[in-house]
Formats: sequence, structure tokens, C-alpha cells
Amino acid sequence: MISFVGAGPGNVDLITVKGRRLLEEADVIIYAGSLVSKEHLEFCKEGAKLYDSASMTLEEVIEVMEISIRDNLKVVRLHTGDPTIYGAIREQMDLLNSKGIGYEVIPGVSSFTAACASIKREFTLPDVSQTVILTRIEGRTPVPKEEDLESLAKHKASMAIFLSVQEIGRVVEKLVKGYGRDDIPVAVVYKATWEDEDILFGTLSNIEEKVKEKNINKMAQILVGNFIEGEYERSKLYDPSFTHKFRSASQ
Repeated sequence: MISFVGAGPGNVDLITVKGRRLLEEADVIIYAGSLVSKEHLEFCKEGAKLYDSASMTLEEVIEVMEISIRDNLKVVRLHTGDPTIYGAIREQMDLLNSKGIGYEVIPGVSSFTAACASIKREFTLPDVSQTVILTRIEGRTPVPKEEDLESLAKHKASMAIFLSVQEIGRVVEKLVKGYGRDDIPVAVVYKATWEDEDILFGTLSNIEEKVKEKNINKMAQILVGNFIEGEYERSKLYDPSFTHKFRSASQ
């Protein structure tokens, strides 16, 4: 069996219990070396074979998996964050399907939730936003025209923008056009949960300057929306006048 495992956003303890157990039991570990904390490898058993996929092609990764399964070895494909978000796992799974090789996917803590936790906020606030948009700006990987940042910003939803801090100028330009204003709150979280985490707060009017001043050009989440700063309504969940099957209204 091959296990695609989300290693979490950075802090080695944010992998799931199941993910850690699979990592400890694995005979072969193929890990995203440019992004996954090397501390995770300290939990691998003695004699486990380690492959850094940063220098491997898709075909080379699949070949290691195929040979390992043929030898009846347990394989962990260790991805950063949650493998289902910008993890490029679909193409791996499709090739495994074509070869009749079984696999499972173990979710992990994503960098977007880790970043929101780091700034001590909540994406979904009553009367502010009940929707979270996960997206990125186009680069070498294109983005469908309907998902351009300018178009998405018009929804006024909470946003978590991946893989885009290196293009912070274009990100800001598109968001300002979409929102129609530049006073929207923004937080940029560099390496959320890592020891060298850094957090910048600002608005669309000044966040580009702050990011460039700190020379942040990779491994950062851009969080955008009024959930970061501003007024909001109290949740009905704990409102004394709001009833549900577990609680009667206060008298």
C-alpha cells in the first residue's frame, strides 16, 4: 500500500497521529525535500529508504513506488500541508490506477488554516464572510479566466492566496480592482508554524511595501478580507436566546 501523507504546514507536531504512525512504519519514504521539515525524517525507522522528490520527475517517483510495492514494502509519499491542495497528487494517483497499484490519502493541516491560526483569527464570521476562497495568481501554472483574482475579489469572501507572494505587486493590483478599494485588511504569514515564522499585517495599500521590505518571496500565505479586522455579529451558536436540540433558551 502507498500512503500519501500530509506532513502539515511546518511544525513537526502538526502531522496527524495516523500520518506519524505510517511514517514510522514505512520502508520507503518519498518526501518533498524543498518544503517538508527534515525533522519528520527523524521518525523514520532505521534502514528506511529516503528519496527527495525535489530532484525527481513524476515518472521517477512512480518507478520507486512500483518497485517498492513489487518488493512488498510500505511506502509513504510525504507532502507538505494537506496533499489535496496544490499537492500535484492527482497525476500520481492516475498513474498508480493505470498500474493497478493501491493507495490511500491521509489529510494534513494546510498552510492556509495554519496561517489563520497564527494570526489568531477566524475565516468565517457572521455578517462578514461565510465563504473561504483558496486560490493563487497565475504563473507558470495558468489559472482559468473565471478564477482571476480580480473576479474572485468581487465576492468579498475571505481569501487565502497560495504560491503568490513573489508576485505581490500583481496580487495587490488585481485585488484592488476587484474590491474597488485599497483599505481591505491583509496578512502575510511567512512559514506558518515554523520556528522562523514571520507575520505582516497591513492593507492592500501598503502590504506590497512591507513584503518587499522583509524580502519575503516564497513560502508565505496571503490572507485577505474583513475577517482580519473589523466588526462582526455574535455567533448564534452560543447566544443565550438561540435554541437548538442541545440547549433551551435562557429565561
